[in-house]
Order: sequence, then structure tokens, then C-alpha cells
Amino acid sequence: MGDLAFEKWEGLGNDFIVVEHQPSIDEIRRLCDRRRGVGADGVLVVEREADRAPRMIVFNADGSRPEMCGNGLRCVAAYLVSPATSRPLIVQTDAGERKCTVDRGTDEAEVVVDMGSVRFEAEVTGEIDGRPARFTSANIGNPHAVTFEPFEASAYERVGSALERSIPGGINVEFVRAQPGLFDVVVWERGVGFTQACGTGACAVAAVACRLDRARYGDPLRVRLPGGELSIEVERGPTPDVTGRILMRGPARRAFVGSWRG
Repeated sequence: MGDLAFEKWEGLGNDFIVVEHQPSIDEIRRLCDRRRGVGADGVLVVEREADRAPRMIVFNADGSRPEMCGNGLRCVAAYLVSPATSRPLIVQTDAGERKCTVDRGTDEAEVVVDMGSVRFEAEVTGEIDGRPARFTSANIGNPHAVTFEPFEASAYERVGSALERSIPGGINVEFVRAQPGLFDVVVWERGVGFTQACGTGACAVAAVACRLDRARYGDPLRVRLPGGELSIEVERGPTPDVTGRILMRGPARRAFVGSWRG
């Protein structure tokens, strides 16, 4: 493979290498290596075809392929829009088409994404500090396990890594501390570990909060992650087991442009 042109983007510290030619799995791992490569949480491959909406393919740093990435989607949407431009666009993903609205400056953008709906699934049982803990399972194109139960920070990695492996294909885990109108979240992301932010995780947390009557459907909810804050709005769905559409609003920033020699 010759030199690979790329742009480095991040959304709330969740950082990605954006390319238009798909590297091999080994190259993805080397690209994401923070000591010997460019360094990133994942690689976002953008495919363009005439008369079709552009497509985003997501790879985690370990080479695995999740179905969806909310922070990555905001970055790709901003990447596809020319600087100093505001416009809507459609991006295809493995979880379906997503409508985005981008307000881009030069390197920074504000992006609103219609993330579709969350489907609630069977509860997942874990253990926190030696006691059983309930996790609500929520799927927004990729799976999440969300808990509002009290926990110690020392339990994050142990519980997150154990739950990640508890279902085939893995699951993302969100630990939540709730305040009125504000949810502080720590995310353990499958294939990555701790991340600064997770867009789909923030949507899952907001949806579960509404389901458990910790928040109201239709209200903008603040979800605060280690890397910053997202605004999430959850519409009520046709049945208790599925939400209406979920709107995610947050930033995307181009950090730099480069070429990788491999």
C-alpha cells in the first residue's frame, strides 16, 4: 500500500482517522497505535458513489467492526461538508441511513444527527462490588448495557470488561450518575475500553432514563462524558419497548491532515 491520505477528527475526545481507501485490518491496528502509528480510537472509511449517499464504515482500534458510532458519524458528516458551509446530508451506515445537519466552520462543526430509535432488550445482570447490579439493555444499531446503580470508580474496568464479553459480539457498558436534567456517564466501549465519549452510548443513556422515568420524553437532556457534553432528545415510541426518533447534537473537530507511509 502506498501513502495513505487521512484526516484526523475528534468528537468530545473520541478520535478517529478518516480515510477514503480501506486499509487492511493489520494496517488499521497499526494506524491506531498511539505509540507507533497515528493514534486513534478507530478508523472511519468513507465510501462515495455517484447517485448514492456517502457511506461510513467503522473500525475499532483492534480491527473489529461495530455497527454504528455516533461520534464518528458526526465527524464523517462534518468531513463531507465544505468549510464555512451549513447543510443537511444523508450518511449510510451499517445500522441504516442517518440524516445529519452540519454547521461547519473551518476545522470545527456543530452536528445534529437523527440517530433513529432505541429498542429495549432483556436486562443484563452484572456484579458491582460483590453485589448484583441491573443493567438495562438498549440497542441503537449497536448494543449497550446501562446502569444507574451506585458504583465505585474502581469497579468500572472489571465490570465493563466482564459485561463486554457476556454476549456474542460484545456489548458497550455505561455507568451513570443522575442529576436533574444531567447525566454523568463513564463508557466502557467494546473493542476499545474506556473512551472519552460515545455518541450511541449517550443516546442509550437518555433513552433508558426516559424508560425508567428519570427523564421526560421530548426534553433536551444533557449527557456529560469525560470528553464533554452532548444534548440528546428522545421522542416517545409506539410501544414501551421502542423509542421514537432520537436527536443527538454535538461537536466535531478536524485536528489535522496527514499522510501515512505504513
